[in-house]
Amino acid sequence: MDEKKRQRYEKISIELTRLVGGRENIQGVAHCATRLRIVLNDNDLADLKAIEDVDLAKGVFVAGDQVQIIFGAGLVNDVYEVFAEHNNMKNMSLSDLKTVANKKMNPLQRIIKALSDVFVDIMPGILAAALLTGLSGVLGNLEFVQANDTLYGINRLVNISSGAIFGFLPLAVAYSACKRFGGRPILGIVMGCIMLSDSLANAYSAAQGTVEVTTLHIFGLGVELVGFQGGIIVALLMGFVTAKLDIFFEKKVPEVIRLLLSPLLTTLVGALLLFTVIGPVGRGLSSGITNALVWMTQNLGVFGYAVFSGLQQLVVITGLHHIFGAIEAQLLADTGRNFLNPLMSVAIIAQGGAVLGYLVRHRNNVKTRELCIPSFVSVLFGITEPALFGINLRYRFPIIAGCIGGALGGVVVYFTNLAAVGFGTTVVPGIALADPSGNGYINYIIAHAVAITGGFVMTLVLGRFMDKVQDEALVSGESQVSQIDVVREAEDEETEVEAPEQEAFFGYANGELIAMEDVKDETFANKILGDGVAVIPSEGKVYAPADGTIISVFDTKHALCFASGYGTEILIHIGVDTVNLQGKYFTAHVKDGEQVKKGQLLIEFDKEQIEKAGYDTAIPMIFTDLPEERELEKAAPCQMTAETEIVVVHAKVGNRG
Repeated sequence: MDEKKRQRYEKISIELTRLVGGRENIQGVAHCATRLRIVLNDNDLADLKAIEDVDLAKGVFVAGDQVQIIFGAGLVNDVYEVFAEHNNMKNMSLSDLKTVANKKMNPLQRIIKALSDVFVDIMPGILAAALLTGLSGVLGNLEFVQANDTLYGINRLVNISSGAIFGFLPLAVAYSACKRFGGRPILGIVMGCIMLSDSLANAYSAAQGTVEVTTLHIFGLGVELVGFQGGIIVALLMGFVTAKLDIFFEKKVPEVIRLLLSPLLTTLVGALLLFTVIGPVGRGLSSGITNALVWMTQNLGVFGYAVFSGLQQLVVITGLHHIFGAIEAQLLADTGRNFLNPLMSVAIIAQGGAVLGYLVRHRNNVKTRELCIPSFVSVLFGITEPALFGINLRYRFPIIAGCIGGALGGVVVYFTNLAAVGFGTTVVPGIALADPSGNGYINYIIAHAVAITGGFVMTLVLGRFMDKVQDEALVSGESQVSQIDVVREAEDEETEVEAPEQEAFFGYANGELIAMEDVKDETFANKILGDGVAVIPSEGKVYAPADGTIISVFDTKHALCFASGYGTEILIHIGVDTVNLQGKYFTAHVKDGEQVKKGQLLIEFDKEQIEKAGYDTAIPMIFTDLPEERELEKAAPCQMTAETEIVVVHAKVGNRG
């Protein structure tokens, strides 16, 4: 690093340290491929708005317990090095940083995060069951399906499939909870099997009084042999208890008999606790939650619905919304109807309406368009974080407008008696879960139309009084200085390289080509680092998209920077948050400064193991240094091979002094 760059980064470090509340407020610092990540003692001391204006910073947001400042590929390494030196925190890894962040959480935050982790792991199965339930409901109401033997048979199989998944959901929850809390997952499955054993009276039949229940007497306690069908909260508690028992006995039992005795004791003690303590306590909690929600609908009426849907997205900001999955599952098990799902769905789409309202007010603002449009698309599929943190919370009045729109949607949900037959998905795909009785699908559309309109109109109204944002540079479309521009400013002027007016890049990985907006990461989807495309890979290999030079391969091997022969610079990033793997499952076949040919193998990675570890393996290819006068012509979504032409740069491409 030359002296000019170091001096610049030192100024950045001094300013950042001041803006985050001083050195004494910093608990830890690390970085990934594009972001400087800082854990603070008190996030309230950080001036996030001022940090956005720090030299070279492309954006800032708080994710979990980390303040993440986006600098871009390559640049973040140098900024981190100087910043860490300045604050005496060098050589701290991302895993160290996560440990610091977890220590910072209060008990409630840890519980919420644990619940989130449990349901994230089994969400694909829940979504499958929910969508199959919705599909079965649609087909079951069609006369020609009932009249056709084949279609009727298919619908019956769909119905059986969805019912089976929901029927064994407690087993899946016990498995995932045991895994999350450090136990061996197979013991969670064993406990789930005990909960749903055929030797126990079916919980639903027992509740209806149609089956005889056997009662045992253990330590003077009457233990009823009733199964735990629908016992989601019991399963959560048992997964936790089973994991802790497994850890305890693995430590205490002598090694010579551990393999036989430890799982035996875990299962035996766990089963006793299930029937004597955990089961009754869990059933009491489940009944209390369900009764409270039902009481709200019966006694608070439209007011209760409006308050819930109006404030639900504020709960999302706190992270407490992850607990709703367990509540929805329990509500379905107890009543067969889930009125929370449409309430949450209208709350989500109302925030999308607020985004559209803000976009209309600032339609001439280039940066606003780039942020609002992909954020709204995410909202359509039930993901509001980009909209909330990127726009609505940031400018305050859109979040208020969105909450008002959500409340209006909740009023419609109440008066139409709208409910869902599953959970796990909302907004556009959520219509498949709507209870079709009483014109459910039409009412679902009406409720969402009212919510999005309410959020949109209220944003325009409130904006007349509360919108103070004036950023002339953005309105005029003036682009921020990119990382590459900054580096070149510090270097001697180079001779311009003659290049054709179109520069083509080709397939860099086999798989499905998708738009950058579809990548499940806010930074990539909002194109904060630049425009580009992404691939859902079918194999674990990344190839050179053109002849060029490897600028740098990250230490963790999950990303690299590449420059074409005409100086166009690219970041290829394998997966989302895969920096956390610290290089595990990645093998680099090139090194910094190496000249490569189109189609040459750059990096191999174990796609299956990375996915098993819970990471998205989408591979974005980002053009980090394109000025405004250039544009990208992207290939339509397709199955990509090495010969697929992905992007053409329309302009003369060369080194700029």
